[in-house]
Amino acid sequence: MHLNLVEVIKTVGYLGVWGIVFAESGLFFGFFLPGDSLLFTAVFLASQNILSFPILTAGIVLAAIIGDSVGYTFGQKVGQKLYSRSDSKFFKKEHLEKAHRFYEKYGGKTIIIARFVPFIRTFAPIVAGAANMSYQKFISYNIFGGLLWGVGVTGVGFFLGNLIPNVDRYLLPIIALIVFVSILPPIFEYVKSRRHANR
Repeated sequence: MHLNLVEVIKTVGYLGVWGIVFAESGLFFGFFLPGDSLLFTAVFLASQNILSFPILTAGIVLAAIIGDSVGYTFGQKVGQKLYSRSDSKFFKKEHLEKAHRFYEKYGGKTIIIARFVPFIRTFAPIVAGAANMSYQKFISYNIFGGLLWGVGVTGVGFFLGNLIPNVDRYLLPIIALIVFVSILPPIFEYVKSRRHANR
C-alpha cells in the first residue's frame, strides 16, 4: 500500500498532495481520501530529499486552512437554508440552534481536535458553518489547528524519516499508529461525557 502511495505522490507532486489535503479538509466528498497515510508518506519522501520539506509543509498548512474555510462557507450556505425551513418529522430548527450554541461554546476545541481525526476533520468545518459559528472565532481556531496539524504531523514524520534507518519498511505500522493516536481524543471526550451523564 505505502509503495503505491509513494508512486502516487511522485507522480502528482506538491500540487497533488496539497489538493488532497484541501479536498479532505473542505469538500464534502473528501472524507474517503487517505489524508494521514498520504501526509506521512509525502513527509517520508521529503526526509529522503525527494521533496522539499519547507515547501511541502507550507503548502499543507495553507491547503488545510483554506479547505476548512471553504467547508465552513459551504456549511453556512446550507445552514441558512435550513434556518428558513419549517419544522418537520426529520428536521427541527431547535437542533440547529443547539448546534450553534455548542459551537459558540466549544467550537474552537472541536475544530482543533478534528484536524487529527480522520473523517471528522472533513465534516467539522461544514457543521460549524451550518451551525452559524462566528467566522472570526472559526478562522482563528482554523489557523491555529492548521498550523498545529500541518507543522506537527509533518515535523514528526520528517524527524522519524531521518532518525530511523530504512523507515520505508515501517511505514504501514507507523501510519496505523498515527491513525490510532488520532482517534484517542474523541474517545476520551466520549468517556468523559458518559461519566458526567451518569453522575
